[in-house]
Amino acid sequence: MNPSEILLSLKKELSENEYENYISILKFNEKLSKADLLVFNAPNELIAKFIQTKYAHQISHFYEVQSGIKANIKIQAQNQKHSKSTTKIDIANTKEQSTILNPSFTFESFVVGDSNKYAYGACKAITHKDKLGKLYNPIFIYGPTGLGKTHLLQAVGNASLEMGKKVIYATSENFVNEFTSNLKNGSLDKFHEKYRNCDVLLIDDVQFLGKTDKIQEEFFFIFNEIKNNNGQIIMTSDNPPNMLKGITERLKSRFAHGIIADITPPQLDTKIAIIRKKCEFNDINLSNDIINYIATSLGDNIREIEGIIISLNAYANIVGQEITLELAKSVMKDHIKEKKENISIEDILALVCKEFNIKPSDVKSNNKKQNVVTARRVAIYLARELTSLTFSQLANFFVMKDHTAISHNVKKIKELMEENSETKIKIEELKNKVLAKSQI
Repeated sequence: MNPSEILLSLKKELSENEYENYISILKFNEKLSKADLLVFNAPNELIAKFIQTKYAHQISHFYEVQSGIKANIKIQAQNQKHSKSTTKIDIANTKEQSTILNPSFTFESFVVGDSNKYAYGACKAITHKDKLGKLYNPIFIYGPTGLGKTHLLQAVGNASLEMGKKVIYATSENFVNEFTSNLKNGSLDKFHEKYRNCDVLLIDDVQFLGKTDKIQEEFFFIFNEIKNNNGQIIMTSDNPPNMLKGITERLKSRFAHGIIADITPPQLDTKIAIIRKKCEFNDINLSNDIINYIATSLGDNIREIEGIIISLNAYANIVGQEITLELAKSVMKDHIKEKKENISIEDILALVCKEFNIKPSDVKSNNKKQNVVTARRVAIYLARELTSLTFSQLANFFVMKDHTAISHNVKKIKELMEENSETKIKIEELKNKVLAKSQI
């Protein structure tokens, strides 16, 4: 079987994101390959190392199954010269490695905004000379899923590797499973040596550590030993230390004895910047209209947004169609559920008033201040768009003379949206906040 066809076999085993970002970019190097050695070229050395660590054993396995030949796999940078000393790959050892960092998770690829600048600043600061393990230790990052906690965690890991440090990255689930496996096999000494001798320990989703007292006790001693040796510890969670359920008080105390930084949902301008950065990384070209539509139509989960971007690009490539706004709306329609029957006009009014920092009574009054007039028009427009109320019913709710007043205000806000793209984007964002609230 052609080695390039082996890569296609991995398509069924990996997520679409993984396959498109890492496997599909590999090029078989026939000149350097042999019967028992397959060489593939990757765009750069960082990507090559990542693919070598994470996927080499899978490529080797599929090749052996299909051809009957057991071959070593070498992933190298496009212009890297072949070295005989690096042709042998210990596939068994590759499988056992738990410190797998995504090379794309760097500080340079992280988009900083008001929602994450404190967490970013703390993580970036410790990677400066002689600061690791001494400046802020531990660092505890918390916030909802999909906002970039893992990205920051691994950015520290990648920077630390460049400094020649021994880094361990693991989810709390990885940690628990590894501990349990070593306990059953009677190899806890190996487990202790691995974790207690690292320079940087990165633990993702530490809230899931609370399964047994034995595991928490082990983590407690590992935590103390690393910190006493000036090793850096960073953890992520969905909640701050004092709100972690099932975690012992002495661990909570250790977690809180350092920097506690939260990451909150990004503002619209940050979301747009993130989408642009994701498009740049994945070599996807989207117009401003499409980027704005994605930013205002989806929630705040960055992983979901990246998944949509990749799906959109894949769909366009498969059908041979240019990525247009209409195509984006079609591809995203299953992700945007407009349930108008669950939307309350009172909720719309409350959201608009909060956004404009005014009282609901002002909206329903004859107040002629510009911000009140704009808020009134936005509320009327959203109510007309998102509810099944008639013009007359809306006039009664907003205490207006008749349906013509409602029609006038809807017309005015539409004109403003056509004239000012920022206003349009802001109103679309408000619309999707209402839709998101209706689906809770």
